[in-house]
Amino acid sequence: MQDPEYVMCPTTSCETRVLLHYIYLGIFLWYNIGTFEGVKDMNLCRLESLIGSENLEKVRKLKVLIIGLGGVGGYALESLVRCGVEDITIVDGDTIKPSNINRQIIATSRNNNKYKTREWKKRIKLINKNACVNIINTYITPDNIELLFGEKYDYMIDACDTTRVKVELVRKCHENGIKLVSSMGTAKKLDATKLIITTLDKTNTDPLAKKVRHELGKDKDLMKDVVVVTSTEKAIDTKNMLGSSAFVPAVAGLYITNYIVRNTIGSVN
Repeated sequence: MQDPEYVMCPTTSCETRVLLHYIYLGIFLWYNIGTFEGVKDMNLCRLESLIGSENLEKVRKLKVLIIGLGGVGGYALESLVRCGVEDITIVDGDTIKPSNINRQIIATSRNNNKYKTREWKKRIKLINKNACVNIINTYITPDNIELLFGEKYDYMIDACDTTRVKVELVRKCHENGIKLVSSMGTAKKLDATKLIITTLDKTNTDPLAKKVRHELGKDKDLMKDVVVVTSTEKAIDTKNMLGSSAFVPAVAGLYITNYIVRNTIGSVN
């Protein structure tokens, strides 16, 4: 049987075929290396056109901690990374479960039972290889909450579900001068247009916010410092299940990023 290469180029000498092979290889490598060089740093030209290079640098230099990598925290994290934030600490002790797939952006059919923090670190590095991703792979309780305050952060995002932890985060962030953005309840909600960004003292229809306010007592000044994303929608009766959609937690997470970016560049009234 004839050599396939010889059949394709019967009049070409062996030396010429080898030379052509290396020429084609060189062109291939030149093209791909050039492409890779072009994306060595994350391409944020479209965001830069909106906010300017100086503001983009402010966003890039933010140091952010996110506690809770579920529906809300996941979309906040994804959008922050895609806005160029490169110094991120992610906190969660949970693993991915089949019930997460309907609303958690990290969950797929291939990473069931894997730790959310580790899967998120891999995903973030695929988006921006320059990102510094620190992991705290544990459940946070009032007893170990000091784990979060070993470093100074520009923002902490509270996307956890535990009332007592939320209350302690309010107090600790206030003591340490850290800006806190806290997600209230998004379960049993179906209307993403009812989500708003406000402060804790101005919430009135959110059951989780009510619990947090009750635990904090009458300290209105403390509550005024806490930015929250909350829903004005009345909870839907889903019996014994915490009903959830893909879009309400996602929009809540995007609202958090929207607030942080705009506040950082000075466009929040």
